[in-house]
Amino acid sequence: MTILPLVAEHWPAVRAIYAEGMATGMATFTTEPPTWQAWDTGHLSTCRLLATDETGTVLGWVALSPVSGRCVYAGVAEVSVYVAAAARGRGVGLALMKALVAESEQNGLWTLQAGIFPENTASVRLHQAVGFRQVGRRERIGQLRGAWHDTLLLERRSAVVGTTNPTEN
Repeated sequence: MTILPLVAEHWPAVRAIYAEGMATGMATFTTEPPTWQAWDTGHLSTCRLLATDETGTVLGWVALSPVSGRCVYAGVAEVSVYVAAAARGRGVGLALMKALVAESEQNGLWTLQAGIFPENTASVRLHQAVGFRQVGRRERIGQLRGAWHDTLLLERRSAVVGTTNPTEN
Protein backbone atom coordinates (compact mmCIF):
# COMPACT_ATOMS: atom_id res chain seq x y z
CA MET A 1 0.00 0.00 0.00
CA THR A 2 1.20 3.47 -0.89
CA ILE A 3 0.04 6.76 0.67
CA LEU A 4 -0.04 9.66 -1.79
CA PRO A 5 -1.32 13.25 -1.88
CA LEU A 6 -4.93 13.41 -3.09
CA VAL A 7 -5.19 15.62 -6.19
CA ALA A 8 -7.95 16.50 -8.67
CA GLU A 9 -7.04 13.62 -10.98
CA HIS A 10 -8.03 11.19 -8.22
CA TRP A 11 -11.52 12.67 -7.88
CA PRO A 12 -13.45 9.99 -9.83
CA ALA A 13 -12.10 7.22 -7.57
CA VAL A 14 -12.41 9.36 -4.42
CA ARG A 15 -15.99 10.27 -5.35
CA ALA A 16 -16.89 6.60 -5.89
CA ILE A 17 -15.52 5.63 -2.48
CA TYR A 18 -17.35 8.58 -0.90
CA ALA A 19 -20.59 7.39 -2.53
CA GLU A 20 -20.03 3.86 -1.14
CA GLY A 21 -19.71 5.34 2.34
CA MET A 22 -22.85 7.41 1.88
CA ALA A 23 -24.77 4.32 0.79
CA THR A 24 -24.13 2.66 4.16
CA GLY A 25 -26.22 5.31 5.92
CA MET A 26 -23.61 5.36 8.71
CA ALA A 27 -20.92 7.67 7.35
CA THR A 28 -22.35 11.13 6.73
CA PHE A 29 -25.49 13.23 6.58
CA THR A 30 -24.56 14.04 2.98
CA THR A 31 -26.60 11.99 0.51
CA GLU A 32 -24.95 12.87 -2.83
CA PRO A 33 -21.25 13.31 -3.59
CA PRO A 34 -20.36 16.91 -4.41
CA THR A 35 -18.54 18.15 -7.47
CA TRP A 36 -14.75 18.29 -7.31
CA GLN A 37 -14.95 22.08 -7.04
CA ALA A 38 -17.32 21.96 -4.06
CA TRP A 39 -15.27 19.25 -2.34
CA ASP A 40 -12.02 21.09 -3.00
CA THR A 41 -13.40 24.35 -1.61
CA GLY A 42 -14.69 22.65 1.54
CA HIS A 43 -11.41 20.97 2.50
CA LEU A 44 -8.00 22.25 3.55
CA SER A 45 -5.48 22.35 0.72
CA THR A 46 -3.05 20.32 2.85
CA CYS A 47 -3.56 16.98 4.56
CA ARG A 48 -5.36 15.31 1.66
CA LEU A 49 -4.16 11.76 1.30
CA LEU A 50 -5.14 8.54 -0.38
CA ALA A 51 -4.00 4.95 -0.29
CA THR A 52 -3.39 2.88 -3.40
CA ASP A 53 -2.53 -0.76 -3.96
CA GLU A 54 0.34 -2.02 -6.13
CA THR A 55 -1.77 -1.55 -9.28
CA GLY A 56 -2.59 2.08 -8.46
CA THR A 57 -6.20 1.35 -7.46
CA VAL A 58 -7.41 3.85 -4.87
CA LEU A 59 -8.31 2.02 -1.66
CA GLY A 60 -9.34 4.95 0.51
CA TRP A 61 -8.86 8.61 1.28
CA VAL A 62 -8.67 11.06 4.14
CA ALA A 63 -8.93 14.85 4.24
CA LEU A 64 -9.50 17.72 6.65
CA SER A 65 -12.09 20.48 6.71
CA PRO A 66 -11.78 23.69 8.69
CA VAL A 67 -14.13 23.84 11.69
CA SER A 68 -14.37 27.63 11.67
CA GLY A 69 -13.24 30.70 9.78
CA ARG A 70 -12.19 32.34 13.05
CA CYS A 71 -8.42 32.65 13.40
CA VAL A 72 -8.38 31.17 16.92
CA TYR A 73 -9.49 27.85 15.41
CA ALA A 74 -6.90 27.81 12.63
CA GLY A 75 -5.25 24.75 14.19
CA VAL A 76 -8.46 22.74 14.49
CA ALA A 77 -9.83 20.60 11.65
CA GLU A 78 -12.46 17.93 11.10
CA VAL A 79 -11.52 14.53 9.70
CA SER A 80 -13.16 12.73 6.79
CA VAL A 81 -11.94 9.18 6.19
CA TYR A 82 -13.42 6.71 3.71
CA VAL A 83 -12.25 3.25 2.68
CA ALA A 84 -13.50 1.39 -0.40
CA ALA A 85 -15.88 -1.44 0.50
CA ALA A 86 -13.56 -4.01 -1.09
CA ALA A 87 -10.60 -2.76 0.97
CA ARG A 88 -12.20 -2.61 4.42
CA GLY A 89 -10.59 -4.61 7.20
CA ARG A 90 -7.14 -4.55 5.58
CA GLY A 91 -5.54 -1.70 7.55
CA VAL A 92 -6.16 0.98 4.92
CA GLY A 93 -8.00 3.29 7.30
CA LEU A 94 -5.34 2.93 9.98
CA ALA A 95 -2.51 3.67 7.53
CA LEU A 96 -4.36 6.74 6.26
CA MET A 97 -5.14 8.03 9.75
CA LYS A 98 -1.55 7.60 10.95
CA ALA A 99 -0.31 9.50 7.90
CA LEU A 100 -2.95 12.18 8.42
CA VAL A 101 -1.97 12.72 12.05
CA ALA A 102 1.69 13.14 11.07
CA GLU A 103 0.90 15.50 8.20
CA SER A 104 -1.55 17.53 10.27
CA GLU A 105 1.14 18.13 12.89
CA GLN A 106 3.65 19.09 10.18
CA ASN A 107 1.08 21.68 9.08
CA GLY A 108 0.62 23.17 12.56
CA LEU A 109 -2.74 21.64 13.49
CA TRP A 110 -3.19 21.03 17.20
CA THR A 111 -6.64 19.42 17.30
CA LEU A 112 -8.38 16.98 14.98
CA GLN A 113 -12.04 16.26 15.55
CA ALA A 114 -14.60 13.87 14.11
CA GLY A 115 -18.35 13.54 14.28
CA ILE A 116 -19.26 9.86 13.95
CA PHE A 117 -22.62 8.09 14.01
CA PRO A 118 -22.63 5.87 17.14
CA GLU A 119 -23.55 2.81 15.08
CA ASN A 120 -20.38 3.24 12.99
CA THR A 121 -18.34 1.31 15.51
CA ALA A 122 -15.55 0.55 13.03
CA SER A 123 -14.93 4.28 12.54
CA VAL A 124 -15.03 4.94 16.28
CA ARG A 125 -12.44 2.19 16.86
CA LEU A 126 -10.28 3.49 14.00
CA HIS A 127 -10.19 6.99 15.46
CA GLN A 128 -9.48 5.68 18.96
CA ALA A 129 -6.58 3.62 17.56
CA VAL A 130 -4.77 6.85 16.60
CA GLY A 131 -5.42 8.70 19.85
CA PHE A 132 -8.91 10.18 19.51
CA ARG A 133 -11.14 10.20 22.56
CA GLN A 134 -14.86 10.71 22.85
CA VAL A 135 -15.64 14.13 24.31
CA GLY A 136 -19.38 14.18 23.80
CA ARG A 137 -22.53 13.04 22.13
CA ARG A 138 -24.62 15.40 20.05
CA GLU A 139 -28.19 14.19 20.30
CA ARG A 140 -30.51 14.44 17.31
CA ILE A 141 -28.00 16.76 15.63
CA GLY A 142 -29.25 16.12 12.11
CA GLN A 143 -31.60 14.17 9.91
CA LEU A 144 -30.70 11.59 7.31
CA ARG A 145 -33.51 10.44 5.05
CA GLY A 146 -36.11 11.75 7.48
CA ALA A 147 -34.68 10.16 10.64
CA TRP A 148 -32.88 12.00 13.44
CA HIS A 149 -29.36 10.82 14.26
CA ASP A 150 -26.90 11.41 17.06
CA THR A 151 -23.20 11.84 16.49
CA LEU A 152 -20.32 11.13 18.81
CA LEU A 153 -17.79 13.95 19.01
CA LEU A 154 -14.23 12.64 19.11
CA GLU A 155 -11.03 14.65 19.21
CA ARG A 156 -7.31 14.17 19.16
CA ARG A 157 -5.06 16.78 20.75
CA SER A 158 -1.51 16.88 19.42
CA ALA A 159 1.28 16.18 21.88
CA VAL A 160 3.72 18.24 19.77
CA VAL A 161 1.78 21.18 18.29
CA GLY A 162 0.34 23.86 20.53
CA THR A 163 1.69 22.40 23.75
CA THR A 164 2.87 25.71 25.23
CA ASN A 165 1.42 29.18 25.48
CA PRO A 166 3.02 31.71 23.11
CA THR A 167 4.03 33.86 26.10
CA GLU A 168 5.95 31.00 27.76
CA ASN A 169 9.67 30.72 27.10
